[in-house]
Amino acid sequence: MLTSILHRVTGDGLALVGLGVLLWWLGAMASGPEAYATFSAVMTSIPGYVVLVGLTWAFFSHLMSGLRHFVLDIGAGYELTINRLWATLAPILGIVLTIAFWAIILLK
Repeated sequence: MLTSILHRVTGDGLALVGLGVLLWWLGAMASGPEAYATFSAVMTSIPGYVVLVGLTWAFFSHLMSGLRHFVLDIGAGYELTINRLWATLAPILGIVLTIAFWAIILLK
């Protein structure tokens, strides 16, 4: 149940916050160098990184939970132990993938 709720929350977060950041980014690019510099300054600050890492985590958690639902939709994984394992692994894999993603970005 928690994984299902988390799937909905991360999807809503991606739709609302992610869309806001995307539109701000596109608007800043279209408005010129000063507007883009402002966007870049905000997104490379501590609160900006919190938002970006949160969006990344929401994306990967939503992706892993979506893959779990896809497997269930094809008729596999309904055994209680397997279902519980995948329900536990989906958010954990979201965290691991987020850490790996940001490690690659920050260590380059």
